[in-house]
Amino acid sequence: MLRLLERLGLRFEDAVEERRFVDHFVHGNIAWTQIAMLLGAFTFAGYTLWDWVLYPEIVPTTLRIRGGTALFVLLPLTALLSTPARKWAEPIQLVFCVIPGCVLPTIYWVLPSGFTYSAAGMIIVILFVSTMLPLRTGSHAIFCTTSWSALALAESLAPEPLPPGLRFIDHSLVGNACLLSLYAVGAREYQARKQFRTAEALQREKERSEASLRDLHATQAHLVQAEKLASLGQLVAGVGHEVSTPLGLALTTSTAMEDDVEAIAQMLGGGPVRRSDLARGVARLQQGLNLTTQSLHRASEMVHSFKQVAVDQANETRQTFELHSWLADYITKLRPLLARQGLTVALSCPEGVVLTSYPGALGQVISILAFNAATHAYPGDMSGVFTVAVAQPLDRSVCITCADKGVGMPDHVRGRVFDPFFTTRREKGNAGLGLHIAFNLVVSTLGGRIELDSEVQQGTRIALEIPLTGPSKPAELELAAAP
Repeated sequence: MLRLLERLGLRFEDAVEERRFVDHFVHGNIAWTQIAMLLGAFTFAGYTLWDWVLYPEIVPTTLRIRGGTALFVLLPLTALLSTPARKWAEPIQLVFCVIPGCVLPTIYWVLPSGFTYSAAGMIIVILFVSTMLPLRTGSHAIFCTTSWSALALAESLAPEPLPPGLRFIDHSLVGNACLLSLYAVGAREYQARKQFRTAEALQREKERSEASLRDLHATQAHLVQAEKLASLGQLVAGVGHEVSTPLGLALTTSTAMEDDVEAIAQMLGGGPVRRSDLARGVARLQQGLNLTTQSLHRASEMVHSFKQVAVDQANETRQTFELHSWLADYITKLRPLLARQGLTVALSCPEGVVLTSYPGALGQVISILAFNAATHAYPGDMSGVFTVAVAQPLDRSVCITCADKGVGMPDHVRGRVFDPFFTTRREKGNAGLGLHIAFNLVVSTLGGRIELDSEVQQGTRIALEIPLTGPSKPAELELAAAP
């Protein structure tokens, strides 16, 4: 029998899956099932009204049968589903259905019409059970068999049996009702099993996808960490390489000065010293001191730039400021410094744009871009204009465009300008950290983004898109922070 049900799709081969389905199908809507059972109990008792319309004299008897069954059997069974006994919900529902099906034929014994209308009453009970209660096909078959057998037994014991033709018709109607209800219940259960399997498959796929997403986030976090370590290694290697040159030169020069001092000491201790020899030695010492001072100054500048890259901006508190007045004041301070390099600054900013952000970081970015334009966009004795224009295309952000009309950048330079220690003016003492610092400040501290557009002999345009309300504290944007 179980094999047949499995082949018909009315039972799962996996016992665990079958238990989960039964729990979902039978116990999933206990509240609605109880409402249906209450409706069935009152309907079963309420058919006493029909008895009163046809045969008022027997109403006390039928009321005792119908009302007693509803009050002492059907309602207590309904209440059981609100207790721990609900784990036996399907047997309780089966008993709830079988008892009215077996009690109903006894009512026809006391009716003057006998079993003449028994088919109609049985069909109503079968219809209610098949449509209102979540019985599975096997349980519904038990109900149909028991109720039909009770009807046949009651008819055979009736004092006035029906004519053979009418009895055949009644049983044909009840049998058809049973078969049709079995088909309806089986189709409903089959569809429910398909939906259950689909839901289970979707749940498994969802869990698999969520696990894959977690793995992806973990992989991203590892990649970010690896990229950080690689960038740090590159940065440290670059700093070591860049600082080692001036320090090495200072060390070499200081060693040479030691030799010169030793030579002068020997001359002074060995007798008469010619003025020319002494002057030559002092000149060498002065030259060595100049080289040492320049080299140490250069190393100090590089260490300072490195500290700017690694500085913890979290110490700066977020402030609210009006952008126009702040930019005007800041650029006023920059103008004298930039004028020495032949650069004029033009500002275009509407009033009323209020930011809650980090003015120190923003000022550092503006100054880096301005001095970078003075050095690279207008090399040599060229003079030019550095334009700072502010627009607010979106409600939650502001766009600050810094542009020049200088020499521009070729493709191979444009693609690497934000890399640490990349510079085209290393022979002039540039370390190549300026735009890298600016990029980190915009992205990590200000919570915005930076875009660069440049063409050879067409100038350079750098757009900063910054949110009106910056991050609560400057921090690197971590993919690993995703759940």
